[in-house]
Amino acid sequence: MKTPRLGERLIALIGVALLLFTPPLILIADRPAANGLSWLALYLFVAWALVIALAAWLLEYRHEPASRSDDDESSEAPPSDEPPRGAR
Repeated sequence: MKTPRLGERLIALIGVALLLFTPPLILIADRPAANGLSWLALYLFVAWALVIALAAWLLEYRHEPASRSDDDESSEAPPSDEPPRGAR
């Protein structure tokens, strides 16, 4: 069952992705560190991995009801003493 707010959450994810990849944030990560290397590649990799992980979590997470009534469990058939069909 999909959550009723899935569309809103995906739109928020797009907003976060756009924010992470805006030029001002990328330029902050593009400054050289003390050893002369740039943090840009690491920033882009982590930001992209975060967007993918959040998208996977949003799309794969199944919303379960907070509480199940006892009626749902009683509707299941009781176990039978007979062996399954086809078993010898």
